[in-house]
Amino acid sequence: MNKPFNAPEPGEARCPAPSVQDVLRRDADGPPPAYTLESYSYLGSEDIPFERYTSRAFFDREMEKMWPHVWQWACREEHIPEVGDYYVYDVGPYSLIVMRTAPDEIKAYYNACLHRGTKLKPSGSAGSSESISCPFHGWTWSLDGELTRLLCEWDFPHVDKEEFRLPEARVGTWGGFVFVNMDENAPSLEEYLAPLPEHAKRAAFEDRYVSLHVEKELPCNWKVAQEAFMEAYHLLATHPQLLPASGDINTQYDVFSEHVDRLYNLVGSPSPLMEREVSEQEVLDSMVLGDRESLGGKLTVPEGVYARQVMAAYFRDLMQEHCGKDCSDYSTAEMIDTVGYFAFPNGHFFLAISFPIIYRFRPLGMDQTKTLFDLILLSPVPKDGPRPEPYEPYRVKIEESYGVVPGIDPGLAVIYDQDTGNMGWQQEGFGAAKKKRATLGNYQEVRIRNMHRTLDRYLED
Repeated sequence: MNKPFNAPEPGEARCPAPSVQDVLRRDADGPPPAYTLESYSYLGSEDIPFERYTSRAFFDREMEKMWPHVWQWACREEHIPEVGDYYVYDVGPYSLIVMRTAPDEIKAYYNACLHRGTKLKPSGSAGSSESISCPFHGWTWSLDGELTRLLCEWDFPHVDKEEFRLPEARVGTWGGFVFVNMDENAPSLEEYLAPLPEHAKRAAFEDRYVSLHVEKELPCNWKVAQEAFMEAYHLLATHPQLLPASGDINTQYDVFSEHVDRLYNLVGSPSPLMEREVSEQEVLDSMVLGDRESLGGKLTVPEGVYARQVMAAYFRDLMQEHCGKDCSDYSTAEMIDTVGYFAFPNGHFFLAISFPIIYRFRPLGMDQTKTLFDLILLSPVPKDGPRPEPYEPYRVKIEESYGVVPGIDPGLAVIYDQDTGNMGWQQEGFGAAKKKRATLGNYQEVRIRNMHRTLDRYLED
């Protein structure tokens, strides 16, 4: 097919509405340099075969060739604050005991006894112990991984205790998160995540605590679930209530490396798809997820001011009042925009100072059509008083709404119900389809393509 005269090259087309960078220049309050970067690359237009989401053989290759070789965040440091505290991280058949073994040391032990393979700690568990003992025959290891108790040692003259230390996976930390990697030859965590740590420095994740943690079971492949959050193209059909106050088809997409990319979605700026003029006051009202009446006149847009500025100022005051955190030097963009970084294979980090959200997507057991979605909200550690305990994970079944989660904002629950409600239909559609391939947009879905390209690199090694 011939290209129309003056048509842009593949990947060059952009929404004609004001771009992210146009709005940032209008804000005129100096977002950090990372926010003004643009780093898109055209990665092709080939279709994505549905078998990547449905095939058991493809799933097994992922389990063998990808998951043991990548950095994944397992828990937060606040989950294991004291020596002896542990948190079990599971993905597919793999299970690691992430444990604080000294005040300044964290280790990740393979969760299997060296006697007959029994799991040493239950999957998904957390707690504290002075040693690590097998529940079957009592073989026991110190926190440092040394075999200290072998019942009937006389019957095991062939066991060299030094060789029977608990095997370890690699551990790295960033921003209060504990990462694990089962590949001894993988690049360092710092190299793997670049440029995310530098870009996220002002978000100061390490000064946050987990104030909400939802574990949602989903009826789809882990990539289906994850890809739903990698683009804003779905807002019109899935979240129509957000259009007066959220950019969508003018969202910016950046690819920084094979492991790290970004979505920059404007908040407090109407969707270009709105079919009528939207006042700044309506924009502001649409940004409020909770009870608008309870706020009284706090959120009123004065003449000549943008809704983005009012909401950013409101959040600065809120942070000062409830957390003692001075946010006067944070820009409008930092306070409210959805700036989401993806770290392959399954970590999503959103930088908004007022409302940072973290996602993680894992296969649920060994079923290629089931996913566990971790949704975490990070709140600032109060200036005065002890660090709050992290919110205990709350499991939500496939058929349940996010609204059952204690303490969740009802408006937020509606949004996530809308998002995850599509996923089972998509998984079912793979089987119903005559055309067995996904056709992606060149720009708006480039992050999905980058993820598959990186996945292929691991599968081919």
